[in-house]
Amino acid sequence: MAWIGYSILELPIHQKMNPMNHAIPFDTLAFVKELEEAGIPSAHAEAQAKALATVMRQVDARVDDLAARRDKQTEEKLDTLADRNEQQVKGRLDGLATRQELDFRLAIVEANLKRDIETTKAELRKDIETAKVETIKWVIATGIVILGGVATINRLFPPPVVYAMPTPSHEMRLPTPPSAPPVVSSPSR
Repeated sequence: MAWIGYSILELPIHQKMNPMNHAIPFDTLAFVKELEEAGIPSAHAEAQAKALATVMRQVDARVDDLAARRDKQTEEKLDTLADRNEQQVKGRLDGLATRQELDFRLAIVEANLKRDIETTKAELRKDIETAKVETIKWVIATGIVILGGVATINRLFPPPVVYAMPTPSHEMRLPTPPSAPPVVSSPSR
């Protein structure tokens, strides 16, 4: 058997700081050994391990890409909101007459900004939850495809069946029942 090596798929270090990232560890060597123990030829087991590792890397890359895109959109939204609110504040400051009016308008802008931030947070939570569900669907679908492949390979290349003839000393015969003791009739008187 050729040794594939021991690899665990993980996200890069800079992404591990985000608690929303969940890498799926995959031990290819253990996977190959399990398949070989189940009767799959070594070459087939290694090919399946490589294929599964590739699919898992692609899924991780897709999730990373979605997360990066979502982060960029969030940053853009927050920047746009901050710029808009800053422009509103600047425009209104020019026309304000008193300090009280300034404080009042600043409180309104601040409340609007907080509301917009909370709305954006809620949208992000929803997007993150959607990405999680999509990732789980991909992993389940990948597992089903792999199991189907394993079943197909087992059907196409079944392991050979070896019949062992029992030796005479191990014959399975029922023991003969013990004979009943002779019935003695007593003389009648």
